[in-house]
Amino acid sequence: MQAQQQPTLNSSALTSPTLHSTAGRTYRVRRGIANVLLFVLTVVLALGFMFPFFWAISSSLKGPFEVSAYPPTLLPKVPLWGNYIEAWNAADLGLYFRNSVLVTSLSLVGQVVSSFVVAYGFARFRFPGREFLFILMLSGLMMPVYVTIIPLFTLFRWLGLINTYVPLVLPTYFGSAFAIFLLRQFIMSIPLDFDESALIDGAGRFTILTRILLPNCQPALATVALVGFMTSWDAFLGPLIFLDSAKKYTLPLGLWFLKTTVDVSVPKDNLLMAGSLIATFPILLIFILAQKYFIQGIVMSGIKG
Repeated sequence: MQAQQQPTLNSSALTSPTLHSTAGRTYRVRRGIANVLLFVLTVVLALGFMFPFFWAISSSLKGPFEVSAYPPTLLPKVPLWGNYIEAWNAADLGLYFRNSVLVTSLSLVGQVVSSFVVAYGFARFRFPGREFLFILMLSGLMMPVYVTIIPLFTLFRWLGLINTYVPLVLPTYFGSAFAIFLLRQFIMSIPLDFDESALIDGAGRFTILTRILLPNCQPALATVALVGFMTSWDAFLGPLIFLDSAKKYTLPLGLWFLKTTVDVSVPKDNLLMAGSLIATFPILLIFILAQKYFIQGIVMSGIKG
């Protein structure tokens, strides 16, 4: 009697369209769940980071005693938009705003230009002691500002420059350790062939710096400019140490002046919040306009070390 033929499981059955379809659906479901969880986590973290800013906006629209009320209220009972005008006039924020624009503009020009030139030297030139000088320069990133503020005050007092903007502006014309490091890394990511081709065509080093590297370094320069703007605009310790006249105060000192001198018997936390938001608006505007270049400059600066 002929033996009954047993069914065999071949490789084509294991790779059937049904199995492929099932595995594909499982993968898509898992990926969808992971994306949803990641999205929820991102939203939660974003709301957590945005809550202090939202609280500042809410407090700036409250009355003087509603800000410190207990239990606190999330939203103002009646939004007081006039707080912004009152804060602007109470401490003469217009004068302090102009002073901050002047100091920040001069500091920004000095920091960007000097840092770019020094970074070009570290990135393109070979000279004895280059690595040592670069490490010495980077040590400035680890040095607290409190270490240098007393020697700087002694120096500028000896020069008779206290109560002027020179101590706030002049140090920026000697470069910034962070800006030099960032720009050097970005310049090193630009092929050296560009420089060599320009040298063959008869271009000088200054021409290479201004007409070849400068246009290609726009993202890094935008990052340095944005960081430098924020540092100078928000500076409090420097103006507090070097400025004596209230008419020369910058915005951070102007807000402090509002809290300590204008009718101290009435709570002014709502006006302080309104003034703080006024001072924050230029930073937000510049960051929104330069966000693309800022992210590109940070990312591309680490391509080549």
